Parts: sequence; structure tokens; C-alpha cells
Amino acid sequence: MLRLHPSAIDDVIIGIYFVVVLGIGFIARLFIKTDLDFFLSGRSLPAWITGLAFIAANLGALEILGQAANGAQYGVAAVHYYWIGAVPAMVFLGLFMMPFYYGSKVRSVPEYLRLRFNEAAHAFNAGTFAIATVLISGVNLFALALIIHLLLGWSIALAILIAAALVLVYITLGGLTSAIYNEVLQFFIIVASLLPLTLVALHSVGGWDGVKQRVRAFKPLGEHGLHAWQGLGIHHVTNPLASDWVGVVFGLGFVLSFGYWTTNFAEVQRALSAKNMSAARRTPLIGAYPKIFLPFIIILPGLIATLTVHGLGGSSINLQYNTAIPHLIGTFLPEGMLGIAITGLLAAFMAGVAANVTSFNTVVTYDLIQAYFAKDRDSAFYLRAGRFVTIGGILISVLTAFIAKGYSNIMNYIQTLFSIFNAPLFATFIIAMFWKRATAWAGFWSLVAGTAAAYATNRLAAYHEIFHFGSALSASFWQAIIAFIAGGVVLVLVSLVTKPKPEEELRGLVWGLTRKEEREEHADPRDKLWWRSPWLLGGVAIGILVVLNIIFI
Repeated sequence: MLRLHPSAIDDVIIGIYFVVVLGIGFIARLFIKTDLDFFLSGRSLPAWITGLAFIAANLGALEILGQAANGAQYGVAAVHYYWIGAVPAMVFLGLFMMPFYYGSKVRSVPEYLRLRFNEAAHAFNAGTFAIATVLISGVNLFALALIIHLLLGWSIALAILIAAALVLVYITLGGLTSAIYNEVLQFFIIVASLLPLTLVALHSVGGWDGVKQRVRAFKPLGEHGLHAWQGLGIHHVTNPLASDWVGVVFGLGFVLSFGYWTTNFAEVQRALSAKNMSAARRTPLIGAYPKIFLPFIIILPGLIATLTVHGLGGSSINLQYNTAIPHLIGTFLPEGMLGIAITGLLAAFMAGVAANVTSFNTVVTYDLIQAYFAKDRDSAFYLRAGRFVTIGGILISVLTAFIAKGYSNIMNYIQTLFSIFNAPLFATFIIAMFWKRATAWAGFWSLVAGTAAAYATNRLAAYHEIFHFGSALSASFWQAIIAFIAGGVVLVLVSLVTKPKPEEELRGLVWGLTRKEEREEHADPRDKLWWRSPWLLGGVAIGILVVLNIIFI
């Protein structure tokens, strides 16, 4: 059984990390005066802080275990999750969508839907988002518990409770500010732990040339395991993803990717906490750069693990693809570095849980409690409510953590959730943002139709009725495509037979209908410097992507 034996030095490193995390929570509490401070950091943070927090919020189980598991199972093709399935959408968010979010002064994504459509669409999205958030938070909790169980021998149930308690304390104390500053710290710890692990593991197999030789001889992958774009032909799929280019490009690269990065409030919330419009737009663009290079310290170690760990991918919990990174840690890292690596994993999973919990408490407090159950209360009431909602979110996440336990590759589970909850929202969002004719009730029925279509496809595929996909991963791609089409068609058809809102009500919410000139709050003259241009930052990021995709074609 996989088991590590940390030394006293390692225990001290882990202990120091916990003290610092909780210390940030106590310090952040001193600056929490209003509900806006608790939920959105008073909209006061600089772009480099929000940019790193933006990417760190995603560096939970979704990345460290899930993407390493994809590297182990699918090889180089797993880079699609970054170079097609993330960065282009992050650039789009910064360039095109943040002006709507930040400029309309909304406090959440569902609140934007209330302004663009109506309360029915708002309530539906707030409810489904709350459900999705605690499910994803549960994934991160389970992943953290799995690591503690495998490395330290604690039971999974006990590890889930301890991890949940730690996150609960620092979020309840310091709200989003505590989460964001911890996420910046966690980002650097994660890189400091994974980079040396990757270099040592890569050296052990003879460098990149050694990896290529071993992959070619490794039957589950073979030559196709070294390429991102080969074997994607329709009706002639030979790549490890078991999906053709339509599923990869449109399912993952468009619907799932844009649906997650542009409408998922767990990410958008970090940009909304920025101090001005320029900082808000640059938040996802700054985060795009580390995202481009993360495959080299997450996907690559997973690929090396499948070549060096005998039986990886088996049914035993100790040999699930999810354990690729822990196996490498146990094999290659000495005392001291072992403590940093374990701390990096703890930091990653706590960041993932915190990101979802802070977005959960904001949406539930503002978009459900304030909007429908307790209107026009004072700031102190909503601050207290937010702290109680945080406790409730953590407790529900503990329960949902056991759902994730049944998946040997948690990325497959995550993608299923995204296809059901994010893909329908994106269809509604993107059409309504660029088509002023989209009506209020069309938005609501579009959300309902897309969500229902995705769930129905999932169930029919699970029972092999009507739909037969090559893999669970391919199924999530096509679920997203079907949800997008269903939601988009319903949005257009219902819009054509219902009355749209007056243009005056849509100013600042639809492309081409700008608000009357307003003086921007907290404007910074330095934002006019050429190297702070959002268009330059986005263009360079896309250019790097093109080069990398050509290299690994």
C-alpha cells in the first residue's frame, strides 16, 4: 500500500503551513466591516493578486489529481484541457465579458442573469449553481482526504472532517479576502512542490527522450500517447481520449471550456474583487500565463507515473489514476522535500474547496436569501448570514465528498458536472450577450431545456440507451454539445414569440448597447501603460498557445 513516512522536518513544514493559513484568516477578519468586504473583498485588490488567485482557485483536485490522472490515462492529449479547454476562454472572459460583469456592478453571475432576463432565470441559475458548487467542493474534499489517507494512513472519513474544519475556520473568519490571499500563497507552494518533483521524475526516466521511448512501448498508449492532435478523425478515432475532433474542439474547447471559465462564479468572483475595470479585465489574462505552462508540472508527472508505477489505473484505491502524483512523491522525494510536497497538495485542495465555498456563500446569501427571503436588511445581517451559509456549505460538501469516492478518475466526474450545469448556462449567456432580441422568458426556458437535455443524455448514455460514447470523457463532451444546442434552440424560438426588453434596460448588458459615460471608480493612470493592455496580454497568450499546439501536434 502507498504510504509515506514524514520525518520531524516534514511535520514542522506542514505545521507551519497550517499556522500561516489560519493566521491569514485571523488577520483578514480585522478588515471585514461590511458584507461587501466579506463576499467581494470590498472590490479593492490589485490585478496581480486577483490574477494569481484566479488560477489558484482552480488548482484543486481538478488540477493536481484530476489532470495528473488524465496525463497517466490519456498521455499528451490531456493538454487539451489547458491549451484548448481553458486559456482561450480565459482570454475571452478578460477581453469581452468582464466589461459586462464589472461594469454592471453585479455581485455574482446569477445577478447578471436577473438584470438581463428575469427573476425566474435568476433563481434557477442560483439554485443550480449552489448545487454544482457543493458537488465540486466535495470533489476537492475527497481528493484531500484521499491524499491524507494514502500518505499518512488516516481514515478517509476522518481526513474529510479535518480538512473541512480547516477551510471552515479561515473562510468564516476572513471571507473572500482570506481565501484570495491564501490562494496566492498556495499557488507558490504548489509550484514549489510540483516543479522539483517533475524534474526529478523526468531525470529518472532519461529525460523527454526516455519518456517518448517508454510511451511508444507502453501498450495502453503507444505512439498516440505522444500527440495532442493525431487520431481525432471522425469514424477513425485512435487517440487515447476516444473522442473525435468535433468532441474535443466543440465539446471541450468551446462549450465546456467557455461555459466554465466565463460563467462559473467561483472564478469570476476573483475578478469582481479587483479594484477597477482594468484590473478586473487583466485578472483572467494574468492567470492565463501560468495556466499555459501548468501541464509541464501536472500532466507530465502523471504520464511518468503511468510508466513507472506498476498497475496504475487498477481498481484498488491505491492504484487509481488519481494517485499518480502521490506515487511519485513517495518514490522520489527525500525528507524536507516530502513535507513541501505534502504541503503543496494540501494547499491545492484547500484552495479548491475555499474557491467553491466562497462563491457558494455569496450566491446563496445575495441571490437567494437577500433576493427572495430577507430583503432590505442591514449589512450586518447579510454578513452574519454569509458566515452561517459558509458553515452549511462546508457540511454539505462533506456529504458530497463521498459521491466522488466512486470515481477512479475524478476528472471524468468533474466534466460530467460541467456538462450538466455549465454548458446550458453558457448557451443562454453567449447568445443573449450578443443578441438583444433574446427575451426574459426565453432565458429561463433555455436554462431549463439545456440542463434537462444534458442530464437526460447522461442517463441514457449510462444505461446504454440511444447514446453510445467511446468513453466517459467523450460522453461529457457530447453531453455539453447537446446541452448547448438544446439551450440555444429554445432561446431563439421562445425569443421569436415573446416580447424583448426595451433597449434602455439592456444598456451595459448586451454587446453594442453601452451605458452612458460614467466615471470609473479607483481609476489608475498606470493602467494606460502599453504593457498593461488587455489586448496585448491576451494576444501574446494566444500566440504562445499556437506555438505549443504545433510542437505537440
